[in-house]
Amino acid sequence: MPFKNIRGVEIHYEVFGTDGPWVALSPGGRRSLDELVSIATKLSRSGYRVLLHDRRNCGLSEVEISGSDAEYEIWADDLHVLLTGLGARSAWVGGSSSGGRVALTYALRHPEAVSGLLLWRVTGGGVFSEWLAKQYYTQYIPVAEAGGMQAICETEEFAALIRARPANRQKLMALSAAQFIEVMSNWASYFLKSVDLPVVGATVQDLAGIRKPMLVVPGNDNSHPRVAGEKLSTLLPQASLRHLNIKDRDVALSPKSDWDECEDELLGFISAQLAGEQGKVSTAS
Repeated sequence: MPFKNIRGVEIHYEVFGTDGPWVALSPGGRRSLDELVSIATKLSRSGYRVLLHDRRNCGLSEVEISGSDAEYEIWADDLHVLLTGLGARSAWVGGSSSGGRVALTYALRHPEAVSGLLLWRVTGGGVFSEWLAKQYYTQYIPVAEAGGMQAICETEEFAALIRARPANRQKLMALSAAQFIEVMSNWASYFLKSVDLPVVGATVQDLAGIRKPMLVVPGNDNSHPRVAGEKLSTLLPQASLRHLNIKDRDVALSPKSDWDECEDELLGFISAQLAGEQGKVSTAS
């Protein structure tokens, strides 16, 4: 169970495969890397080195409630340092939902280190940006105001992080409620400022500047509507849009079983994208 100190924070990671082009994938929400182990394992058998990691404040990694940048920007910079430390000069970067947001941010902040992007279950702006701000951040502000950091440690999300890494409790309790609220409010502001953007944290102009090959696979629920992925693909100059054989659902989040059942189809899209671009490189060389 390897860990690396990335910019002062202990980050849990795993690498699948020993050689071949690098691929770095991140799960949705704040879920652990376990969500992507099956895909990473299968990709590694096809000749790729796949990096999975628990972002700070997720999974087995260390909690760190600080920083003036958006949390997804911090995550993208952490990933860049981690990949660089592993010897990956360039990588395909991607993921589901918030993992895709990290990938897009990575491409904007570290364009020289991106081979291409793999995005699925794309989230859009509008009402969803406000909902995300609440889910990730602002719901915890009244908790901290009423009960301080002890109450924060008892919430479902932070209690899970403490169970995964008991030292996280000490780090959280070392913060004042005022410090915690300040950071949560700042991180939420980035989502609230993205209400009129096509995706959180990126303007139309930003997206048009990402000139890398990429795969876009839309989602199937109200948080990841098909139209969000389709619209994003029109704004990315080198995007390849692929649709899964999956039923659209009028719910906030589709059941995990939907995506488990179509994992092999998704993997096929990813493998074809990687193999196609790698073939172009081989031909050119």
